[in-house]
Amino acid sequence: MRGSPIPAHGLVAPGIAAVVGRTPLLRLRRLSEETGCEILAKAEYLNPGGSVKDRAALGLITAAEADGALRPGGTIVEASAGNTGIGLTLHGLARGYRSIVVIPENICADKVTYLRALGADVRTVPCAPYSSPENFQHVARRLAEATPGGWWANQFDNTANRDAHFRTTGPEIWEQTAGRVSTFVAAVGSGGTIAGTGAFLKERDRRIRVVAVDPHGGAIWSWVKHGHLEAAGDSIAEGIGQTRITDNLAGAAIDDAVRIDDASAVAILHDLLRSEGIFTGLSAAMNVCAAERLARAGGPGQVIVTVLCDTGARYVSTLFNPAWLAARGLGRASGA
Repeated sequence: MRGSPIPAHGLVAPGIAAVVGRTPLLRLRRLSEETGCEILAKAEYLNPGGSVKDRAALGLITAAEADGALRPGGTIVEASAGNTGIGLTLHGLARGYRSIVVIPENICADKVTYLRALGADVRTVPCAPYSSPENFQHVARRLAEATPGGWWANQFDNTANRDAHFRTTGPEIWEQTAGRVSTFVAAVGSGGTIAGTGAFLKERDRRIRVVAVDPHGGAIWSWVKHGHLEAAGDSIAEGIGQTRITDNLAGAAIDDAVRIDDASAVAILHDLLRSEGIFTGLSAAMNVCAAERLARAGGPGQVIVTVLCDTGARYVSTLFNPAWLAARGLGRASGA
């Protein structure tokens, strides 16, 4: 109402950047009761862009603005499996930037549709390994170099990503658990979430275990377990399953790793929806699956924190489509 006083601080946010983070920890009731542990999941799908990648996106943009790499009227260019591209596009719009997002052609069409609805210039490219000049990351770098005012966000090797989680995700978990967290579990894509969050938590208490989650086809499990990168198998998971040590991941203090198969993750995904009302994606389901295994292996009394990476709305045509799952031999496992 015109002339009414502005409510106290915290009730009115000055923009979307102000509501990134401070997401709640959700107690996963069934798994916590069955294991005798507290299994807590950070509800990152409540961020403005619907994923944990809002934190990285905002951190990357603000760092680039501070050092002059991204200037008014510029164009953000990034290689993304979808979520970082969405975060960069949204926060870019709020700051006056346009976005070009390079995305592999095997990524769920729901994300591409979402990005285009936001106004991003989406370039889909064939899947190619990092060693190929046609890998989506290299394509994004070249596009940024060729675009006037272009800035390549480079989420994989720009450590402003990791720093954002050190400043926000780690402190939030420490505060929300009153320092009782015993294990932090997270899947690895760019490496920013596990490296930054883990570094903060270990700075507070070196006894806290940091555990990486890897799908089949990723190489982080073998790196943590055996000291070398070896990818084996394949997965339908998007945005995770890293096959190299990114600059964000380099030097990360990771104590252990768990490898999760698609069938187990899909079963957990649908159980989270049916029993907890949590609508999320496969990387989150893999995180929860790993947290459950660690709880059962380590016994009662643990406080295990993990991440619900994004919203299930990104996967309506795939992970929540019974025909799509059945075609991949996953329908029965998921109960879909």
